[in-house]
Amino acid sequence: MEIIAKIPYVIVNRKIEDNTQFHKEEEHKITLSCERVVTSFDSFLLEEVLDISFRFFSSEEMGLLYLHTTKGMYSYTVKTSPQHFIEQFKQMK
Repeated sequence: MEIIAKIPYVIVNRKIEDNTQFHKEEEHKITLSCERVVTSFDSFLLEEVLDISFRFFSSEEMGLLYLHTTKGMYSYTVKTSPQHFIEQFKQMK
């Protein structure tokens, strides 16, 4: 499986102990190949991915990457611009 593009995303886990909230970020990757889009928890055939979009939610390049699939919409928090990843996906479609 040849990897065409990949982008890191983060999952923030929140935990409360003794009235104190703790945040822990876990970094994962979304990879695009000729056949599928794979995350740490899900795998979609390229035919199942209808579109990929991105929305900023801060003044930085941090935002939400949305995978629009036949199984529903999945969102991923990314800290870097996904422009290259999205362009590669659109060329594949």
